[in-house]
Amino acid sequence: MSFTEHLRKLAKPIWDAQLSHPFVVALGKGTLPQRKFKYYILQDARFLGDLARVFAAAAQKAPDADSALRFNKLAEETIVVERSLHENYGTRWKMTSQQMTSVPMAPTNYAYTRHMLAVAATGTAAEITVVALPCAWIYCVVGQHLLKKGLPKKNHPYRDWLMLYASPEFAEVQRWMRKEVDQWAKSAGKDEKRRMEEAFAVSSRYEWMFWEMAWNEEEWPV
Repeated sequence: MSFTEHLRKLAKPIWDAQLSHPFVVALGKGTLPQRKFKYYILQDARFLGDLARVFAAAAQKAPDADSALRFNKLAEETIVVERSLHENYGTRWKMTSQQMTSVPMAPTNYAYTRHMLAVAATGTAAEITVVALPCAWIYCVVGQHLLKKGLPKKNHPYRDWLMLYASPEFAEVQRWMRKEVDQWAKSAGKDEKRRMEEAFAVSSRYEWMFWEMAWNEEEWPV
């Protein structure tokens, strides 16, 4: 068993819970209220800015030039490719990109991104990759799960979202990240592996909480 397979096994109950979350189920069926989807997209737009910073930090700490170049490319793609999806929705909602990225972060989104940025500031390249891995890997799993019975109809309200995250191009991102983690884990010490396990588990929990946040349209209580 590879180290990333070990990580996924540890987080299996959390990952399984995501596939049955009401937000994910309704998203796949196309029955998700647009209000909730809009909330999710606006929060995700804020999330992506910090995710790009995490990839940039990984590039700085990468042990070899090829990894550094790929992480810099991931930082760029996170902003360009996924932001393009968000901006398409923003156009429908008559919102500028500036308006979309000025929406206040919800509590869960803020906590998740601070968790990742803390690891980015103090962790190794392997730890930084691991803390961001659930985001890439879970979305691939969710996208493929929701399309396992075939492509969504052209009038599906969330077809663009489903097609992006079920795409082979998106799947390649998590495959590359897993390959890097598995390679680096071979020389990682016991303490570093423990930190990687913890970072992966916490990020996996926050991924579930992100769906829950959007489903409940979470706000700051005070």
